[in-house]
Amino acid sequence: MLLRKLALLSLAALALAPVHGAHARNRAHANAAHTPKSTLPRTAGDAALAARDLNTLLDRVESSGQVAGMAFAVVKDDKVLLQRGIGYADTSTGAPVTPDTVFRLASLSKAFASALAAMLVDDGVLRWDTRVTSVVPSFELMDANASNKLTVRDILSQRVGLPHNTYDRLLEADEPYPLLVDKLREVPLTCDVGECYGYQNITYALIGDVIYALTGDFFYHQVEKRVFHPLGMLTASYGKESLESSKSWARPHARTRSGWVPFEIRDSYYHVAPAAGVNASIKDMTQWLIAQMGGRPDVLSPALLQTLHAPEINTPSEGRISPWHRARVSDSQYALGWRVFDYAGETLVFHAGAVKGYRSMIAFFPKSRFGAVVLWNCESAIPSGLLPMLLDRYLGLPEVDWAGLDSRQPAARHARLVAGRNGR
Repeated sequence: MLLRKLALLSLAALALAPVHGAHARNRAHANAAHTPKSTLPRTAGDAALAARDLNTLLDRVESSGQVAGMAFAVVKDDKVLLQRGIGYADTSTGAPVTPDTVFRLASLSKAFASALAAMLVDDGVLRWDTRVTSVVPSFELMDANASNKLTVRDILSQRVGLPHNTYDRLLEADEPYPLLVDKLREVPLTCDVGECYGYQNITYALIGDVIYALTGDFFYHQVEKRVFHPLGMLTASYGKESLESSKSWARPHARTRSGWVPFEIRDSYYHVAPAAGVNASIKDMTQWLIAQMGGRPDVLSPALLQTLHAPEINTPSEGRISPWHRARVSDSQYALGWRVFDYAGETLVFHAGAVKGYRSMIAFFPKSRFGAVVLWNCESAIPSGLLPMLLDRYLGLPEVDWAGLDSRQPAARHARLVAGRNGR
């Protein structure tokens, strides 16, 4: 399955101090020292140098042909240090990836849904403790008490109490979203509502139903009006039709003996738009990243960001899913549409996404306002390793080839086996 933690912390607290300080940093250094071909630590905090080093790595990836197409952006404070496309949007026509090429974001979409919900909370349209059944009375879980207890905060923090990725396989088999929501009453709960983490797409999409019931307007119209347009995300949209009508858009690709070949889009996850429906270019995503790091208080206020990035529930399995997670991540939690990691002693706000033929990752350090976004149109693990290589360079950590640019590294080979498990 491609898709898939209890203290509330304020963003101010996250920004003022590392989660576990020097102990976690020392532990991460020790882990990296036992990873093949690590080098000595570098000077920390030089964002421009980190971006230049990444650009050199992108040259290597581009010349290797190991990725069909990819777009990468690096931001420090409100300044874009790197914004680059490599490879092809469509190998069959030779169309290149540019900063304006539109990709599917998959689960990076979830943060747009939580941001809109936070705006509506500020407006008094809903509350974080609004019960889903008070707005969508037909909604049912197997346990009636659980049904009546479930809140907006629970669905956006992945605390519904259902098994991970409930009914995602049926969604991928084109079962209609309303039918799958109705079938949730047949699924035994793994815990009481609010008590444990279970990554979901079907229930996450309920926020769209709640917003429509309370505003009379479609969820995605609200995001377009209140997020995309104010931030100048000119190519951002929802849905397959909008993607394919973009002036430049990245086709999904599969590797064959003759190279990368584009294939037809599967649109099943567009049916759960709040969970996985956004399309955007890397140019759009630099504006989103700047806003998430506090650079657009006119759109996303400091108080709103504090709420969105505050951890809600522990997600212990996240620290084990890949070599860089095991070496760098000592604590992992889910906030409202975001993951929050202790990354080598620094708080990292993060999310990844995956649908067939597309991958995406976004990450930033709120303390230093340094972050990056990467989008790609094939199922390769290389880009997902480039991101922690950039973060390591910025923090001055020992260099490790998490991307597997030297394919002889055991860590790199294992990374390919676990690519995409962060969630859709």
